[in-house]
Amino acid sequence: MTTSVLTRARTRLSSAALVAVGLAAGFGVAQGTGVRALGGAVFAAAGVGAAALWVQRRGWAVALGLGALYVGAFVLAHVLAIGAGLPAWLAVGLVTVVAAGVTYVVADRH
Repeated sequence: MTTSVLTRARTRLSSAALVAVGLAAGFGVAQGTGVRALGGAVFAAAGVGAAALWVQRRGWAVALGLGALYVGAFVLAHVLAIGAGLPAWLAVGLVTVVAAGVTYVVADRH
């Protein structure tokens, strides 16, 4: 592959999709396997991938802000499920939609 092909492929990848995968699939893997660390690995890998795109597209300040949003969404899902008593899937779904939506507007929209 040439450099231009790799560059085009990277710019087409949606960081919002990585955020959604990290939150929702991370939860699904943790629930499905019973191994929370495996779900955390999915969450972390997707977060690192999204962060690389954020730095490339918008710089460090935006990347740090979106990273805080990503981690905050993870924490808020736990608060909503444990503290507020929402079903876990609903809590994860709500924070995923919000975090991915904000990420799309800030980092992915042209």
